Amino acid sequence: MGKKTSKLMAVLRLRGRVTIRGEIEDTLKLLRLHKKNHAILMSNEPSKLGMFKKIKDYATWGEVTLESVERLLKKRGRTIGNMRLNDNYVKEKLGYKSISELAKAIYNLETNLQNLGLKPVFRLHPPKGGFRGPVKKAYPTGQLGYRGEDINELIEKMG
Repeated sequence: MGKKTSKLMAVLRLRGRVTIRGEIEDTLKLLRLHKKNHAILMSNEPSKLGMFKKIKDYATWGEVTLESVERLLKKRGRTIGNMRLNDNYVKEKLGYKSISELAKAIYNLETNLQNLGLKPVFRLHPPKGGFRGPVKKAYPTGQLGYRGEDINELIEKMG
């Protein structure tokens, strides 16, 4: 029996707030995905995977790469005072040498954004060039549900 390693997942909400069942709305609130085009980073623990599956008709998720984590922190990372995240802030307040080093720590699940005093939600733009297919269908045809490594392409388009 080998030890199962956790991976960092990105979860993006793609659909709005109208006509959502109560239990799904509660799950989205627990994940802090209050609005369309919001994203979070979480580990893929079994309890969280159950939450992801519950919101499969409103969000998409997949394994994120180190480059995508670094891009999110540089472009969309915010402090609690809604200031942009930069290398000086990371060095002085958080104790990391740069945003790249912070991204490695988050990617390796050594720390998370909330423990560091950063906003855990990334507010993204709609994707440049639009979505490839309809939003309301499952991933290979549409945009919702689990998409694996392809989440990085979507993050890059929305960044």
